[in-house]
Amino acid sequence: MERAEALALMQSKTPRINLQKHMLAVEAVMRAVARRFGEDEELFGLVGLLHDLDYEETINNPAEHGIRAAEELARRGYPTQVVDAVRAHCPANTTRTSLLDRALHAVDPLTGLIVAAALITPEKKLAAIDAQFVRNRMNEKGFARGANREQIKSCEEFGLPLMEFLDLGLRAMQAIADELGL
Repeated sequence: MERAEALALMQSKTPRINLQKHMLAVEAVMRAVARRFGEDEELFGLVGLLHDLDYEETINNPAEHGIRAAEELARRGYPTQVVDAVRAHCPANTTRTSLLDRALHAVDPLTGLIVAAALITPEKKLAAIDAQFVRNRMNEKGFARGANREQIKSCEEFGLPLMEFLDLGLRAMQAIADELGL
């Protein structure tokens, strides 16, 4: 599947610009994780780009989130690994068997934490922060409450120490800062 096709699908299903930016951020970090482990960047990127495809239609029914997107992607002929990873990121799903599944689980909340950290700086730019700044904010219980710290820390389950993961995620997002408006 081509990225351009996946991007068009994401944009057609996701009218809110901030959600589109989140999905672009997850795509960038997923690609960085793939590079780090010598995996398929296109595959990991597609998962990041499409993981919240059903967010708008499941906003009032979070138990369905990920399931509807996986069904849609399967109907459209996306690879099984993409479908399975999107399904595995569903809040009710605790079975994550592949690196792809586990990476998405950890990356998804990380991007929100990084954005929140950038937005509290006077510059409101990703360039104004580093991994230690993000780590310090992560330790503040009241900061970015929606960014599940345990999920982020699950990076260690697939072989990435937390500080390396924070740095990898931040650098990936800094590389597309213009697209993210940060």
